[in-house]
Amino acid sequence: MATTNRELADFLRRARGQVDPLRAGLPPDGRARRVPGLRREEVALLAGVSTDYYARLEQGRRITPSPAVVEAIGRALGLDAAGRAHLDDLIGPTSARAPRRARAVQRVRPGLHQLLDALDGEPALVLGRRTDVLAANRMAAALFTDFDALPPAQRNYARWMFLDEDARSLFADWPDQARAAVESLRFEVGRAPGDSTATALVAELRERSAEFDRWWEQHRVHQRTHGSKRLRHPLVGDLTVEYETLVPPGDPDTTLYVYTARAGSPSRQALDLLASWTAVPGTRSRQPGR
Repeated sequence: MATTNRELADFLRRARGQVDPLRAGLPPDGRARRVPGLRREEVALLAGVSTDYYARLEQGRRITPSPAVVEAIGRALGLDAAGRAHLDDLIGPTSARAPRRARAVQRVRPGLHQLLDALDGEPALVLGRRTDVLAANRMAAALFTDFDALPPAQRNYARWMFLDEDARSLFADWPDQARAAVESLRFEVGRAPGDSTATALVAELRERSAEFDRWWEQHRVHQRTHGSKRLRHPLVGDLTVEYETLVPPGDPDTTLYVYTARAGSPSRQALDLLASWTAVPGTRSRQPGR
């Protein structure tokens, strides 16, 4: 069975195991459930396909379901937008969707570097595929870490989150942030199952981090669009930053993360203090390796 088929089978099994049968609209049938979630035949019923068809799909057999069937299965499993996109990626091209082209090496557009420079008072990062850190401004380096100082192969957000002890002490809510990093990486890997660099990254993290390995096995996916992070910064103390993400038009594999704090709040004061302490005349945003 190909790796993609194994990933699809694992994702479907774990997704149906998380569905509450009553909330899915299934009446009690009096049968004892040995495991949580839906049975295969119940997913098939909710999706309007035969039990045999769904079973073969969950077993990773070579089946190419129609977009309508994929949509129905996603509804039956109660998948959110990230889960639905991940299911699309794992199933692969259907008759209505052309295969993705091979991905080129990522480059950050000059305009994005200029935008990072303009955001000098706010921490900002540009992440690419596999949660690679492609660029950062000076405030991001001061708030998180100086990714530019790391070897090129280590300039990755998920890798830093799990393998750098400073990251563990920086985040007051490290388990939540680390789990989100796993789920984001899962989503990214699903978009390009043949990415050997991503495969090597996941293998390293599973070997070196028990938490990563445990959360990776759960096969949950998440696409971060906004949220907050609670930090215990060694220079400015406790603060909470909110982040928003922006995907540049025409570049869906690149995401800009901007971190802010409410005006007048202690967290805003902490960011302003950090900015003043780390200000260097002429500092510009950096692309790792530039």
